[in-house]
Amino acid sequence: MKIYCFALFLFLVVQLGFSQNPLIHANSAQQKQWVDSVYNSLTVEQKIAQLFIVDVFTEKGERHISSIKNLIEKHQLGGVIFSKGSPHLQAQANNQLQAISTIPLLVTMDAEWGLAMRLDSTYAFPWNMTIGAVKDLKTVERVGYQIGKHNHRLGVHMNFAPVVDLNTNPDNPIIGNRSFGENKNRVAALATAFMNGMHKANVLSNVKHFPGHGDTDQDSHLTLPSIQFSEERIKEIELYPFQQLFKSGTHSVMIAHLDVPSLVAEKDLPTSLSFDVVTKLLKEEMEFEGLIFSDALNMKGVSNFNEPGEVDLMAFKAGVDVMLISKNIPKAIQLFHNAYQEGEITEVRLAHSVKKILQAKYLANLHHEQNKFVDEVNLYEELNEVTNQAIDEEVFAKAITLLKNDMGVLPIQPIKKESLAYVHLGDASGEAFFKALNKFKKVDYLDDQKIASLLPKLSEYDQVIIGHHKSDATPWKNYHFSENDLKLLQAIAKESNVILVNFTSPYALKKINSFISIDAVLQVYQNKEIAQTTAAQSIFGAYSIQGKLPVSIANVFSEGSGLKLNRNSILGYAYPENVGFSQELTSKLDSVANLVIDKEMSPGLQLLVARKGKIVHQKAYGYHTYKKLIPTSNHTIYDLASLTKILASLPLMMQIHEKGDFDFESTLSDLLPNLHGTNKADLKLKNVFSHYAGLQAWIPFFADTIEDFDTYYSSVKTEEHSIQVANNMYIKTTYIDSIYHKIIDSKLESSLEYKYSDLPFYLAKEYIEYYFGGSLKNLVRAHFYEPMNLKNLTYHPLEKFQLSQIAPSEEDLIWRNQLVHGHVHDQGAAMMGGIGGHAGLFGNSEDVAKILYLYLNKGKYSGKQFIQETTIDKFNTCYFCEDEVRRGIVFDKPQLKDSGPTCGCLSLESFGHSGFTGTYAWADPEEEIIYIFLSNRTFPSAENKKLIDENIRTEIQQIIYDSILED
Repeated sequence: MKIYCFALFLFLVVQLGFSQNPLIHANSAQQKQWVDSVYNSLTVEQKIAQLFIVDVFTEKGERHISSIKNLIEKHQLGGVIFSKGSPHLQAQANNQLQAISTIPLLVTMDAEWGLAMRLDSTYAFPWNMTIGAVKDLKTVERVGYQIGKHNHRLGVHMNFAPVVDLNTNPDNPIIGNRSFGENKNRVAALATAFMNGMHKANVLSNVKHFPGHGDTDQDSHLTLPSIQFSEERIKEIELYPFQQLFKSGTHSVMIAHLDVPSLVAEKDLPTSLSFDVVTKLLKEEMEFEGLIFSDALNMKGVSNFNEPGEVDLMAFKAGVDVMLISKNIPKAIQLFHNAYQEGEITEVRLAHSVKKILQAKYLANLHHEQNKFVDEVNLYEELNEVTNQAIDEEVFAKAITLLKNDMGVLPIQPIKKESLAYVHLGDASGEAFFKALNKFKKVDYLDDQKIASLLPKLSEYDQVIIGHHKSDATPWKNYHFSENDLKLLQAIAKESNVILVNFTSPYALKKINSFISIDAVLQVYQNKEIAQTTAAQSIFGAYSIQGKLPVSIANVFSEGSGLKLNRNSILGYAYPENVGFSQELTSKLDSVANLVIDKEMSPGLQLLVARKGKIVHQKAYGYHTYKKLIPTSNHTIYDLASLTKILASLPLMMQIHEKGDFDFESTLSDLLPNLHGTNKADLKLKNVFSHYAGLQAWIPFFADTIEDFDTYYSSVKTEEHSIQVANNMYIKTTYIDSIYHKIIDSKLESSLEYKYSDLPFYLAKEYIEYYFGGSLKNLVRAHFYEPMNLKNLTYHPLEKFQLSQIAPSEEDLIWRNQLVHGHVHDQGAAMMGGIGGHAGLFGNSEDVAKILYLYLNKGKYSGKQFIQETTIDKFNTCYFCEDEVRRGIVFDKPQLKDSGPTCGCLSLESFGHSGFTGTYAWADPEEEIIYIFLSNRTFPSAENKKLIDENIRTEIQQIIYDSILED
């Protein structure tokens, strides 16, 4: 009677308690009605069959699938666990198996780090050990959700995750990287967040491996591991995460095959077969009411204990609800039936487990027939969406852990003049790491593995970055340093300044004898390409470093170790979603860019978008010309035209202003005394550089030289004709004076109104060169481009780049009568020798973006304050807005009325400029957005104004702002 009452009590608890699960989609009455209806329709054999889950390997082919079909048709099993194969094969098998099953199958998987744990052509998310270093639980929940989303898409109802074992034994061969760590509170919190993410994706959870598989050096797949802790210790430490996840609403738990003498009185009896563990401890003492799964019953940790079928029956009698991967299901079902007939299994006990299984199926929405099938259309694409990489990037950015940083070696400042070398250790590739390092600063790869010959080479370098790269194909791969690698590491560290980056398990570090001679230690946890690129960014400070070590490493680094390193003021790289853009941004930008090419608005272009200090889109489209001989790349050099104003003249003007040598109330004659007595003398700089001073828009200086061409030009450079304007074309040396005289003598407009003019920047160039005593070309390079490590911004690009890297500008049929290629397109700048304050600069999108980031970041770049914040604010102010002049000082600003230089969708704090050749650069402090568009729309003719007529550049800007996600 007592047994019956207790069983009835458990049954009622389950009916009431389990239905409170967060995934329930209907009220408990509807659930109970469906469960009872299905249960009452089953024969005893069918009820027993519901207790079994069979393993399916779609990679084994049709014969194997046919055998599973026969098993399901004959016995009407409760569910399947899919293992090795592919997503499409699994979807097909799922649909075939569900079609022949009278009762919907509960589909399960071991997908702890995603479907890739079992399936090819799917995504592998970071391991739990990596996630264990992340403090932000929202990020962890995001991982759980995405993994759950993939499971749900493939028709998987329950994922056997999260693992909540505390990995307190570094030599654990089976858990290790699958554990969130060794701290019970952190593991509980991380696992709960992960579980909540899966629940939001409508996937049932399973916590494992009860009562804790972390402190063992044996694998239960091969033998029966032993846990020698006391009962008090286990209840206080190992069981804590389980208890917390029970409270948080997990649906099920998996019982491990362990030898735990303090919990199991019978010698060598696995915990999965122990009534003391399953019923007394788990159900009664810990009050767990959800589904209880055995770990796989074909594992030697339990299968060695008894015969197939007998093991299953022992597990059920111990209190297990679901027998996972029995070695002989038909035999087990027969033994269960015999036990039922003989009264060893009561109807109440059978109903208790079977109804819980049916409740789980109800929670998985299997009470609706259509939900048991998988739609195979776009399956691969939906499982491999770019969001996967974005989540990966976010995890590694927050997991990377700085364990040592003597003398503040990190972050390395890209602008600092120091030489860097990279040395590769380990048996896996470090190519992605090396390439990513070189995006920030030149790093030499030294692949010599012989100490005697390597050390002399390294002596030439200021810093040596050593990457330890080991395969992360599975969490169980060997992560140790080889003996040769350890010797090499120690030898290099004694002679050089070393930054060690460990791309594998933190336990690898325990083999290092001494960390004293190593300046910095960066723990990255895995060797994935995203981990490598994120680590490189962290080294240079493009990401902050905030990870905490999830396990202790010998007596050197304790659990929770990790130095915080704030982000450096440089541009990094990220996926759009990680800075608040929708994932569709890239495809939309691609679509418009390709339209530009298809409609021949320009033969090619570069497009860059950055937000919050991260470049999220940087692509090149089309070709240098319509002949399609040279594809455009991100390294293609474009004529930047009027972007020169904000990229060359402006930063130097800001520096002079900071020295107090002019203010905005100063006049042109204050700067250039030779203007005294002219109509330009009293023009205030505030007006002049806001394009509100009555100056003419431009003067076609070249026009006066065409009629008497031979007088002004020579095909060879001479003392009299020393200024090159194009290939084999040199203008008279004295003509520069003529240009300045024409500007000085030019008339002012009769009425004061806004008119964009290049003329002030001829005068700005003259003043800047006079003030600093040098060429504008050399000054901007020395003051900004070289210190900022900008290698692609330059005047006279042919001095630095091959012609094949430079996009041509125009077939000039009016003046130069040749293809303008490698020489500035703007006629006035060309006549100034290719160096103008208004035009003449060449570059690529990334270096343009870095100058805008300098402005956006209030004058600071790579830890150095190039320009004061107040200076930038002064120049980025509209002083004549009331007069409907939108301009700041040099900066262009958003329109004040309906039309203007932007999409009209960004803040008035934003600033930028456009250029005649089809260039555009804009930055918005409010949204922290930088947008760069470079093209040669003037090729082959400047008359091609399709890009302008279609407002393509601002249309793209609108797309960017429409793609901002709400917080």
